[in-house]
Amino acid sequence: MPDTPALPDPIPLARRLIQAPSVTPADAGALDVLEEALSALGFSCTRYPFGEVDNLYARLGDAAPVFCFAGHTDVVPPGAETAWTHPPFGAEIDQDLLWGRGAADMKGAIASMVAAVEAYLARHGQPRGSIAFLITGDEEGPAVNGTKKLLEAIHARGERLDHCLVGEPTNPASVGDTIKVGRRGSLNGVITVTGRQGHVAYPERADNPIPPLLALLGRLTARTLDDGAPHFQPSNLEVTSIDVGNAPHNVIPEQAAAKFNIRFNIAHQGGDLKQWIEDEAAAVRAGFNGRIALDLTVTGEAFLTDQPAFTDLLRTAVIEVTGKAPALTTGGGTSDARFIKDYCPVAEFGLVGATMHQIDERVPVGDIRQLAAIYTRILERYFVAFA
Repeated sequence: MPDTPALPDPIPLARRLIQAPSVTPADAGALDVLEEALSALGFSCTRYPFGEVDNLYARLGDAAPVFCFAGHTDVVPPGAETAWTHPPFGAEIDQDLLWGRGAADMKGAIASMVAAVEAYLARHGQPRGSIAFLITGDEEGPAVNGTKKLLEAIHARGERLDHCLVGEPTNPASVGDTIKVGRRGSLNGVITVTGRQGHVAYPERADNPIPPLLALLGRLTARTLDDGAPHFQPSNLEVTSIDVGNAPHNVIPEQAAAKFNIRFNIAHQGGDLKQWIEDEAAAVRAGFNGRIALDLTVTGEAFLTDQPAFTDLLRTAVIEVTGKAPALTTGGGTSDARFIKDYCPVAEFGLVGATMHQIDERVPVGDIRQLAAIYTRILERYFVAFA
């Protein structure tokens, strides 16, 4: 029996990607590096620029099923570069760690994806199906000109994805801890209460906006939204800012505002939560002579990928490589999986996220190589199970 070809090393590609200072929305050549690597493997690559954001869709093969790797090459700003142990875009290796902005989130994972495809092709040749890459430059930004528009564009072109794996850094402590099989929804709210300014000694001549603002916040925070849902923690509403901007002690201000966020599970829809907030505001407004304005934005709905054939395959591949049984969870913030779930079943699995977005972001080089081995095993199992 012939020897299994060795796994290609993802580290050189990871370093090249990190060396492109692609602080969102700038690309800085990161997608050029990735396109070059994928083209060398036979992928057909198409760039999709929207506004100031560049995106890449690449596909190898023309048959179903289509397994898609998804992710982003944009990164958050490095902060004070002088505070870094190694330059944030130097991609230096020190003490078996790869240092640099994007090492964890998520250029290291993208390099592992490419290495996995190369390994699969060397071992098995062209799959009975297709492999795709859906890569954006707008995940760390407003997420307006990235994955959402890219999906719309390729769908209009006739592209259909069967399953997708996003390479976000899902693991809290070590590779193999966690696979994310859904995400909580997120609602951002701004309350602006406008009254009438006046002297504190003559309150009858003014309308103080602060009491109705506090009353509304009290009504919102008093509600227990739920006790959790399968794979989800309880939903929570957090007040993040209360602003009046009133310096003197003897003036009743004209305006007061507050900001809050709700992270909600599948027990809720964003529209229902918005209606609840509007109803509570109306109840408070009934006893107030001023105005209460709401700015409510749902940035993503809660979802759960309830497809055991897919999630069990991912979990088995992780176990086979790491010996660990990963938990299936939905915690953390939002990701572009919230857009992908409208097109196909999606899950997330990547590196350890302990240093992402921090000064001295870094990842063990062994973790990146191990992730490449896991992605390779996922591809091998996928095209047996679904082709």
